[in-house]
Order: sequence, then structure tokens, then C-alpha cells
Amino acid sequence: MELPTNRKSMTLLAYLWPLALVPLLLGKDDAEVQWHARNGIGLMVAELVLMFALTLLASIVSLVTLGLGCVLGLFIVCVWIGVFAVYILAVVKGRGGQRLVIPGLSQYASGF
Repeated sequence: MELPTNRKSMTLLAYLWPLALVPLLLGKDDAEVQWHARNGIGLMVAELVLMFALTLLASIVSLVTLGLGCVLGLFIVCVWIGVFAVYILAVVKGRGGQRLVIPGLSQYASGF
């Protein structure tokens, strides 16, 4: 199934952090674009919370143990690479007319 170019563009924007507001506001007549925009915003919020918590944890551990936080810093980089891979997978699936359902997070895209 070939998607219209506008839907493909909006799906891409839906997963580019604050640019997800563009399809959320302009794609009101397309339920699929709306779902991807809400899912992208949910991913962005979850990523920000996760990265803030991990950075705070790494800072505290680094102060307490005098250096073990560096190991956690490497872990944070690995987590960020994983999150980036999720974004890429979501864009690829969205442009193909599918949805990337993330357990515990994507349910909010359908709910609000």
C-alpha cells in the first residue's frame, strides 16, 4: 500500500521531537497521522524522563564512588543509541503504513 506523500512527510515529522506538533496540529483530518504524532510526543517525553533520571543517577553515583559514574555514563550512551534505533524503526514502519506499538507507551497515543 503506497501512502500519500503528505502522510509520509507528516509521519517523519511525528518522530522528530518538537516537530511532532506540526502533524498534530495540521493533520487533524488524518487519524493515522494523529496517532503517529501522539506516539512521537510520547516517545519524546519518555526519552527526556529516562535520560534525566539516568543522568541524575550517574551524577550521584559518580560523586559517591569517585568515578563509577563514568561506567554509568557509557551505559547512558548505549541507552541513547537504543532509543535512537526505536525512533528510526518507528519512522520506517510509519512510512510503510504500519505502527510501531511500544508496550506501556503507545496505549497513550490511542487514548488522548
